[in-house]
Amino acid sequence: MATVSLSELLGSTVYDASGAASGRVREVALAPQEDRSRVALLIVKTPAGNRVLPLTAISAINGGIRASTAAADWTAADGSEGLLLLSRDLLDQQVIDVHGRKVVRVNDVDFHHEVAQNRHVLKVGGVDVGARGAIRRLLKGMVPAIALRPLLLRIPPREIPWDFVDLIETDPARRVKLKISHERLAKLHPADIADIVEDLAPDEREAVFETLDEGVAAGALEELEPKVQKSVVESLDSDRAADIVEEMEPDAAADLLGDLSDERSEEILVQMQPEERQEVAELLEFKENTAAGRMTTEYIALPVTATASQAIDAMRTFEGRMENMSTVYLTDSHGTLAGAVPLVKIVLAPPSTPLLALSQEPLISCHEDAKETEFAELFDKYNLLTLPVIDEHNRLAGVITPDDVIALLRAKL
Repeated sequence: MATVSLSELLGSTVYDASGAASGRVREVALAPQEDRSRVALLIVKTPAGNRVLPLTAISAINGGIRASTAAADWTAADGSEGLLLLSRDLLDQQVIDVHGRKVVRVNDVDFHHEVAQNRHVLKVGGVDVGARGAIRRLLKGMVPAIALRPLLLRIPPREIPWDFVDLIETDPARRVKLKISHERLAKLHPADIADIVEDLAPDEREAVFETLDEGVAAGALEELEPKVQKSVVESLDSDRAADIVEEMEPDAAADLLGDLSDERSEEILVQMQPEERQEVAELLEFKENTAAGRMTTEYIALPVTATASQAIDAMRTFEGRMENMSTVYLTDSHGTLAGAVPLVKIVLAPPSTPLLALSQEPLISCHEDAKETEFAELFDKYNLLTLPVIDEHNRLAGVITPDDVIALLRAKL
């Protein structure tokens, strides 16, 4: 299988069926809705204007492009709707390398060239993001190809396989027409997505968050720096922002909305589902630098009479995050905190074991108005997985998780 680059194809002479030089390659195009990697056509600049030459009408590629049809039969290139023009839309553009978890700039595109059933096939193999592609483009036409080739071979390749490339398209209409999504990006850890997003321009960040699943977008949003968080949310429509904020941890959502203007925060809140809206609105009443301002209201609390079996059942139906299940809390009929049971004890105990018998001692908690330094010290002193927060009547109000402590410590660095 031979390899040819986009920079080599661009400007190549195109000969029609009679052998006459009829134009030069101006663009190489994909039709992503049909095939994400296979070249669909070339756009040829001719004396009569730009013309479309389907790849199915090409009889040879080496030594110039040779067509099996007459130049007079090539249709006019009236537009590029639904096409990804590789020179215009990809060269020198930023793309996401999901394997390397970073943003890269495209210097060239490499194709795999083969002949199948007497037809020439060009498929994008990868994008060149290193010096080889940049030098190949820079010296094209200045250095003979026969002399350039040995020089390029001395330069280590830096190529991202096409399967690891996520395109960034800021125009919503084109995203739909080109069927651009970020399925590959969505499979990364939220922290990796956040690192990638922070390297993008504001309009590119918006484009990514518009196509991510709400749950994935929420996880990534929580990992962003506060200033970037705010910028992303302000760029989104209120209903889209609300869909994402609903999927966030209530405490993280409250922190985010608290950084927005009252008007913008209210626009998002009214678009949220009633239950999520109430949770976040209640947390917004607390000061951010207190335990209540850092706690989440997503936790598992059971009656003091509950058993290990009932705790397992509660975990199966719990819709919060996995880390919020590390401890199950016990409350009496008044909601007063009565115990805390680590997950590991529940899993190892016989199903009929009362949870109260598994409760850890001493029972560590903090009040809603505790300062950040106070509850951070409790985490450090007792090596806690979660810390319950109680109100003035000792009722369980929420829990603080390690990521909350890490976030506040990171903010102070």
